[in-house]
Amino acid sequence: MSCCAPGAEMALDLGSAASVLPSSQEIRLASRSLGDDLRQTDLSVPMVHCAACIRTIETAMAKLDNVEGARVNLSTKRVAIRWRGDKVPPFVASLGRLGYEAHLFAAEIDKNDKTLAELICAVAVAGFAAGNIMLLSVSVWSGAEGATRDLFHWVSALIAIPALAFAGGIFFRSAWNALRHGRMNMDV
Repeated sequence: MSCCAPGAEMALDLGSAASVLPSSQEIRLASRSLGDDLRQTDLSVPMVHCAACIRTIETAMAKLDNVEGARVNLSTKRVAIRWRGDKVPPFVASLGRLGYEAHLFAAEIDKNDKTLAELICAVAVAGFAAGNIMLLSVSVWSGAEGATRDLFHWVSALIAIPALAFAGGIFFRSAWNALRHGRMNMDV
């Protein structure tokens, strides 16, 4: 499993992920020839988050037979794998064992980024909660004392805790996966 691949449900369900791997023929057709029996295959890996992910993927790909090298682009969440030979190396299965869901790159797939949608929703919930907590805090800042101050603190906590759990969910899942597999990442 990777250091910070957030899909815990994907990691627990590797059996079904393995059943939808692209065939060797699909990978060969999607790859492009670089000359001298060298081919390059571009994969989309949406769960790449940090430098540790890049190192994990590039190191694992370099260990595969017939793979010349791999380069991960963090900003586009793509892996370019250069390989030789007639037999396609099992790089998609290897990425799956590391906890990274990978598929052949297609430009139209990246337009529906679920992670981006989840992050935008998290920012909206966090902003809504922060605004309401600030409104409740005005009375405390104005000098409310005793039971009124305590009530507003409790109401603020009741707003903040679920908002924190929801808005931080993607980071908490990433940190949990890293800790569970004995690794560190920027979310721990």
